[in-house]
Amino acid sequence: MINSQTSPRSAILIVNALSRQGQKQFDAACDKLRAAGIDLIDAIAIDKPGSLPDIVAAAVKKRPPMLIIGGGDGSLSCAVDALVGTDTIFALLPLGTANSFARSLDIPLDLDGAVEVIAGGAPRRIDLGMIDDDYYCNCAAIGLSTRIGGHIPPLLKKTLGRLGYLLWATWQSMKFRAFKLVITHDGVREELDALEVRIANGSYHGGVELVDDADPQSGEIVVQVVVGRSPAQLGWSWFTSWLRLRARKDTTVEYHGREIRIETTPSLKVSIDGEVLAKTPVTARIAARAVRVMAPVQ
Repeated sequence: MINSQTSPRSAILIVNALSRQGQKQFDAACDKLRAAGIDLIDAIAIDKPGSLPDIVAAAVKKRPPMLIIGGGDGSLSCAVDALVGTDTIFALLPLGTANSFARSLDIPLDLDGAVEVIAGGAPRRIDLGMIDDDYYCNCAAIGLSTRIGGHIPPLLKKTLGRLGYLLWATWQSMKFRAFKLVITHDGVREELDALEVRIANGSYHGGVELVDDADPQSGEIVVQVVVGRSPAQLGWSWFTSWLRLRARKDTTVEYHGREIRIETTPSLKVSIDGEVLAKTPVTARIAARAVRVMAPVQ
């Protein structure tokens, strides 16, 4: 059902055809959006790596009522920087592997369901996370995630999806080592042994609900640390989280706030919504109510 009073009727569509389902779904997305009453000012399928930020920036300069991005979490994260401070509403088609941001917003993962939200949902003003000056949608991470997101063979990711991530994570975990972490928040400095750090604006990471208290409308960033020295402890943390066992709470500690400083020894890479884009030390921040996004009617 179309909610014409709250949903824009025209948009620019940009689909990352390099994402797992992007090329396959581009034509179908165009047809379904038009059938739902969305006038596509332009529809662009991107097949050149690295071109998405420039294409998004050019699209936003046209001041469309709505910008629809089709792709995985990395594609969405690349797009939001250009939308901050504009009147353009952000909408998404989850065409990636984990689709963690869509899960955090309760947006359906199937194309029909996502189009229904775009056409009949309501704009919701949400927070974005920040790593230093870089905006992102859902979750940044330090630890094993950077070895997965930054080095997983593209064919494995594209053909096997989440199973490919799991297989690659198992292989990488055999070579993984814990690290020293220093967290500074509210003037307090804490040091601990860590296996993974999740810097969360949304509750999902890698397609799994890991950070229960993270919410893109909370006004806070959540830094969740998997503590310990053995890779087996990290595996146990993921296992208990996957099954939603109560024991998952015993494997992590959390810090909440608007700004948190993160340092590691040694210096480590930071994966931002699945793309390795930074290196510690970093400052994690929340950009409260930074963009409007089409979401299911509450």
